[in-house]
Amino acid sequence: MKCFYYFKDKARSREQRSAPELKERRKSDCSEADRITKSSCSVNSPRGIPELYEQKAHNLRVFTFSELRNATQNFSRLLKIGEGGFGSVYKGSIKPADGKDDSAVVAIKKLNKDGLQGHKQWVAEVQFLGVVEHPNLVKLVGYCAVDGERGIQRLLVYEYMPNRSLEDHLFNKAYPALPWKTRLEIILGAAQGLAYLHEGLEVQVIYRDFKSSNVLLDENFRPKLSDFGLAREGPMAGHTHVSTAVVGTYGYAAPDYIETGHLTTKSDVWSFGVVLYEVLTGRRSLERNRPRMEQKLLEWVKEFPIDSKKFGLIIDPRLESQCSLSAARKVAKLADNCLLKSAKDRPTMSQVVETLKQIMQVLVDGNQPEGSPESLENNQIDSETKPSKFGATESWKRRMRHLEKLGEQVESASRRRFMIMQRAKVT
Repeated sequence: MKCFYYFKDKARSREQRSAPELKERRKSDCSEADRITKSSCSVNSPRGIPELYEQKAHNLRVFTFSELRNATQNFSRLLKIGEGGFGSVYKGSIKPADGKDDSAVVAIKKLNKDGLQGHKQWVAEVQFLGVVEHPNLVKLVGYCAVDGERGIQRLLVYEYMPNRSLEDHLFNKAYPALPWKTRLEIILGAAQGLAYLHEGLEVQVIYRDFKSSNVLLDENFRPKLSDFGLAREGPMAGHTHVSTAVVGTYGYAAPDYIETGHLTTKSDVWSFGVVLYEVLTGRRSLERNRPRMEQKLLEWVKEFPIDSKKFGLIIDPRLESQCSLSAARKVAKLADNCLLKSAKDRPTMSQVVETLKQIMQVLVDGNQPEGSPESLENNQIDSETKPSKFGATESWKRRMRHLEKLGEQVESASRRRFMIMQRAKVT
């Protein structure tokens, strides 16, 4: 896990703070109409996340600080498994509330008091993860909030994801290369998680920080989205977007969101397109150590158009021959649709899910669809090298005549050599 990179709104008030209590809401939330449009502030809109959280808050376990300190052996460095702008993540072991069953392995995120991600993001993550429920979203087990003599302590307890993140497996050479099928399964699961946030809840949720490091993998490599500190409710009825300060990670944030501060679900779709290209190429969205023309992934892939013969050069070389050119082109085409300049022209995440399912189905069936770019190229090659069922082509006839002449020349040369050898024996 890495630090968040923030694009900060200079006009944002320095006095803006979240309430210290989890369930308390500031009265000024609904008065900031010039900066933030919140669906939970409108009487005509569905219930917002805070209201939905009130119904499900009892599902979360409230831990004491001493419980989590003991679970991590006093936050031992040996148990640290991640670090970012929010602070550090530790692997821990907690006993069930009733004390009857065996201890469970969990991931414990401890907020850094001096970090970029503050209490407001911590509250957002508790509320959002306390409401959402989907196989492709990480499960929040509970939290700890203590205001003591040693300061404010904010911690979150998640289900443990033993295979770390998609980022680790794509870019860390210490890990074996992810097979092509596994990559597609992971990205499909991540797409289903985003589609659920956009369309599967009473209130629309915009994730706002989709990237490969936020796609965690369980013991079976099933993906689950994590880190909901930057998530926001979608626009209320009659509005096209949420106007907010621009935050996110450089290289993943949609340009229209960066330029205008207008946040929509299509902002998540753009970020998904970036990760699609990461999955296909095995390259990060930004790599400063590469030649200048190759540092920005989206600019580099433009040099290899989908319908060109050199397109195959962008495929992750670690995939070897696992990925067919046809499937790679389909994934790249989907990524390009997600990265369209106009947000309204980008597909919805449910449409993305359906496209990925079709690509997966072709992979499972082992068949190459008719009319695919790869099959068209093969047909062009075949038409020049073998006769069609309606008769030999001119190209085929020319090649056969040429081979016959070569055969005649070889045969003639062999005869001459044979005659010379016979004459030498006679003399």
